[in-house]
Parts: sequence; structure tokens; C-alpha cells
Amino acid sequence: MGRRLKKTVVLVGMMGAGKTAVGTAMARLLSVPFVDSDDEIERAANMTVAEIFARDGEAFFRARESEVLTRLLSGPPCILSTGGGAFLAPANRAVIADQGVAVWLKADLELLWNRVKHKTTRPLLRTADPKATLTALLDQRAPVYAEAGVVVEAEAAYTVDQMAAKVIAALQEHGEVGVR
Repeated sequence: MGRRLKKTVVLVGMMGAGKTAVGTAMARLLSVPFVDSDDEIERAANMTVAEIFARDGEAFFRARESEVLTRLLSGPPCILSTGGGAFLAPANRAVIADQGVAVWLKADLELLWNRVKHKTTRPLLRTADPKATLTALLDQRAPVYAEAGVVVEAEAAYTVDQMAAKVIAALQEHGEVGVR
């Protein structure tokens, strides 16, 4: 028996939570497309997210992010990975709730830090104390992420495929993945 996605699943959460890796595995397991909103923004701008932040600022980037999310949510069901800040905008949360289902990949600070501490592609962490910045971002964003329709705890010991299966099971419980 195959599984069918009823609407687009929007993965939200902090940088390093596993949205891209888990989302790619979920898409493969469900035989649906995987789309990364940051990749879509970069392709349209012909620049990296970091370059957009540096040249045009965060507000400009967030406006483009909202446009891309709205466009992608109007298409066929897929697994959609978003940047860490995408779900913070009330308008984005509303369009996601209306046209998709948000899944918060909830990871604790140490797991996040272990995954991002050596990356240079995180513009928000280009600070004197990146771990303190990450801590502050997590504290600020967690209450908003908690508004997601489905919350799945990240498990450091899980493989990517195990996490993908855990998210799919949570979606099945929520009624967003049907069986045909």
C-alpha cells in the first residue's frame, strides 16, 4: 500500500534541525517532490542567501521568502523545507496553515550547535559569540515554532531515514498522509 500526501508539508525549525536532510528523505519515501525555499530564492536572485542578506538586508530577503512560499504552496503537494526565520512572519504562518501543514522539527540547543558550529553559510551566526546568538534565536523562535500543526522531536541518535519515518508517522496520526 502506498501513501499519499494530502497537502504540502512545510518543515519549520531552527538552522541545523535537519529540515533539508529529513525533507529530502521524506520526499523520497512518499514519492513526492522536495523543494527548499532558500534554494528557490537563490535561484531566482542568482545569489546565495548570505549574499542577499549582505547586499539587500534581512527585510528584503524575508519579503522574497514570503513570495516564494506563497507560490510553492499553491502548487501540487510536496515536502517544503524553509529557512529558520520563514515561520516567524504571521502572514507566512497563515498561508502555511491555509494551504499546507507545518511540521516543527524540534531540536535542542546542543544538537543544533553540534550541527551548525563549523558552517560558514549561516549569516545570522556571523557574530562574536555564535553559540550565544543561536541560544537567543532558539529562545525567541521556539514559542512561534510551537504553533506548527505537528511537532516532532529530533533524535540525535536517529539516522536521517529514521527521522523521516518518524515525521511521516506523525503526519499519518495527524491525518495529512493517506493510504491508498
